[in-house]
Amino acid sequence: MAGIADTPEDNPPLGDRVRAPRGTGRRLRGAIAHKLGVAILSGEFAPGATLSGEVAFSEALDVSRSAYREAMQVLSAKGLVESRPKAGTRVLPRNRWNLLDPDVLAWAFAGEPDVQFIRSLFELRAIVEPAAAALAAERRDSADLKIMRDALAAMSHHTLASEIGRAADRDFHNAILRATRNDALSVLSASIGAAVNWTTQFKQRQRALPRNPIPDHRRVLDAIAAKDAIAANRAMAVLVELALEDTRAAMGGG
Repeated sequence: MAGIADTPEDNPPLGDRVRAPRGTGRRLRGAIAHKLGVAILSGEFAPGATLSGEVAFSEALDVSRSAYREAMQVLSAKGLVESRPKAGTRVLPRNRWNLLDPDVLAWAFAGEPDVQFIRSLFELRAIVEPAAAALAAERRDSADLKIMRDALAAMSHHTLASEIGRAADRDFHNAILRATRNDALSVLSASIGAAVNWTTQFKQRQRALPRNPIPDHRRVLDAIAAKDAIAANRAMAVLVELALEDTRAAMGGG
């Protein structure tokens, strides 16, 4: 669906498609942004589509105009929409979207994510994470290793089928990025962690993980602990590649 027409007979009521749960303040704003974000990421509102006006939208969603405006500010800050006087609010081209924002990643995976988008996330990880693991092997300290070991232990105990296990997986990857002592790489920790989390959940939607990924993580940790940058780079490259293969299997070979 390209957008929302001005006449009600051309589209089902907006509230039937993106109705947000009632609430107050930040929670309500977040719920509205989530609903509209998912609609945009899923293609229901395509790039270039002009959204209905503030009054129509707020009435359809049964929320205050101020809550709706705040939600649109959230979407605007993430590059999804742009509001202009008299021109209204328009969905921006995809290349303007902040696709590495953790919220945007969550919205993308709330539905059926685009195959190319998933592939692009793994390509990013394949570029960033092996190099980060090599730097971490050279620069890590005992505190970094403790975080990684604790995270790996939690992953092993709770498994990646649980939220606790997936949170530990994020902690593991984040600890490696922080151990690089590179501020630019550390900034990516939230995005990389979110990508790891959502692709792992996606792989398990229809079936259990096809194999146990814990040994792959352990090899990365062992190489970093040994200060072997080359081995850490290779181990992380294999980890990401195997994760991509698992995801392809979950997508039916896509």
